[in-house]
Amino acid sequence: MFQHFALFAHLNVVDNVAFGLVEQGLRKVLPRARARAREMLQRFGLGAQADSCVWTLSGGEQQRVALARALITQPRALLLDEPFSALDATLREQLCSEFRERIREASMAAILVTHDELEARAMAQHAWGVQKGALVPLW
Repeated sequence: MFQHFALFAHLNVVDNVAFGLVEQGLRKVLPRARARAREMLQRFGLGAQADSCVWTLSGGEQQRVALARALITQPRALLLDEPFSALDATLREQLCSEFRERIREASMAAILVTHDELEARAMAQHAWGVQKGALVPLW
């Protein structure tokens, strides 16, 4: 998941979430891909925004759309590159907790890249850092 969400401005919210499914071969059954995307949006509290343009959403809502899009294809692992850096402290804490729960629900491995140690401690079971060019365990 990209730091700046990488949502497609020409697609509405539901089609942004369904995008990965369509690319995996559900193009022929687009209504099914959209139905699965709507279910995912409901789980993220964004069901009412499914038909909205992505640019009308708040930063936190856009971030949840990006996470829903990343999770809908059920990847084995997720790379999160500074996913909370552009958010205020309150929203950062809320979404950090929500992401942790969604990732746990999906039973997937996740790698979080961050410069914020508090964020890392809130999200991680294990932490590694780079010291003198070497990868070392932090906790």
